[in-house]
Amino acid sequence: MTHTRRLTFLAILSALSFVLMYVSFPLIPGASFLKLDFSVIPMLLALALFDFKSSVAVLFLRSLLKLILNNHGVETYIGLPMNIIALFLFLWAFAFIWKKRMRIEDYLKATVLGTFVLTVAMVVLNLFYAMPLYAEFANFDIAKILGTSRYIVAMVVPFNIAEGVILALIFYIVYTSCKPFIERYQLK
Repeated sequence: MTHTRRLTFLAILSALSFVLMYVSFPLIPGASFLKLDFSVIPMLLALALFDFKSSVAVLFLRSLLKLILNNHGVETYIGLPMNIIALFLFLWAFAFIWKKRMRIEDYLKATVLGTFVLTVAMVVLNLFYAMPLYAEFANFDIAKILGTSRYIVAMVVPFNIAEGVILALIFYIVYTSCKPFIERYQLK
């Protein structure tokens, strides 16, 4: 595949990832701010087609588009870096385990590892980054409203486990549907 064609694919996947950020919905009742979106699907497609660097490029381009075109102030400045870190780790798990052989058992292992690192990252980021910043800059002190442990155990952990599993399942459906196209253009 030519360099120009590869850049074109990455630009298209980045734009698609940005659009898919708008397709979001809450999973946990009472936590409407924890929303599942499907923007990671094009990133995983970039991983399947090309490599880990390409999937990270889609992540950063999508995030830059979000920052420029759909910035919601404090919510974006606090939430977007968390999202970037968590999705980077999720992509890394798939690159580390699944990309090498692309077998179903490796995909299942990548799903488990990816969901685990995503969840751990979001717990740590919520505790030491998001909760203090939201309390300081958005007057939203979740520790006072719900309590830190209740928020982490009842909302953050279940949401991120569900998110990782749902995204992996949806991507697997997309991947198997697009497999002939992916195999045609895939970097070997």
